[in-house]
Amino acid sequence: MVAAAGVATVAERNNTGTAIEEMTLPQISDPATVAPKNARELSKLFLDRLQELEEGTHEYAYARNTLIEMNLSLVKFAARRFRNRGSGDMEDIVQVGTIGLIKAIDRFDLSREVEFTSFAIPYITGEIKRFFRDTTWAVHVPRRLQELRTELAKAKEQLATVLDRDPTVAELAELLELAEAEVTDGLVASNGYTAGSLDLPADTGDAGSKSPTSYADFIGACDPGMELFEDLHTLAPLLAKLSDRDRRILSMRFGQELTQAEIGQELGVSQMQVSRLLTRILTQLRAGMLTQA
Repeated sequence: MVAAAGVATVAERNNTGTAIEEMTLPQISDPATVAPKNARELSKLFLDRLQELEEGTHEYAYARNTLIEMNLSLVKFAARRFRNRGSGDMEDIVQVGTIGLIKAIDRFDLSREVEFTSFAIPYITGEIKRFFRDTTWAVHVPRRLQELRTELAKAKEQLATVLDRDPTVAELAELLELAEAEVTDGLVASNGYTAGSLDLPADTGDAGSKSPTSYADFIGACDPGMELFEDLHTLAPLLAKLSDRDRRILSMRFGQELTQAEIGQELGVSQMQVSRLLTRILTQLRAGMLTQA
């Protein structure tokens, strides 16, 4: 009743030519309960008055907050289109859509002679779409490929209806007027939209198994011998380039595990000389492995 009375008062004052800045906004105790028809009429008044008020004042805050609450039905209407999309919770979608509504209120201009609902809906849906685009992809994908995924889905559905089969990359590229490589990139990127859990049971074909095998069971652990194999594979050609004497010294030290003194006795040199020889050989091999790595 308050809303209806407020609309009548405004229309009466407008007909008598009362200046907009002299209008007093009706006090609405619960804007969210205002019927959509009355909300449309009241929104014109509040939007008109909002442009005249100074930002930061109590009346400005009241007008803006009332506009938001009165038009939450627009947000809920737009949000219903996305209720089965992705894993977005309805409450989150409404909150995101409300951000779009606030942007529409702040940017609306009555001089454009456009209905506020027609102006606000694109802002609301745009904000919701941005939310899904930025948060629902399991793997980060460039925005260009995210948008291409939607176009490819529509094109695949259209061609599948006509061809009675799944379209090829070439057919999709021709319909969308894109390069085949770009279509391929879009199809590959679509795999990043959702991700399955590694704990999901894997289909191994063993229906009688009491304990189902998960995908995580197929992930191998790091093999400690792999690094050793790579090091030996890199070291082999470097050892082949050494002189026979140097290879013999390495064999005695690391193969037979002789001490430097024992190696010196075998070669007829001092322990100090053996130490210097080993340092030179190992430095040469280490430098060669770092270069090849």
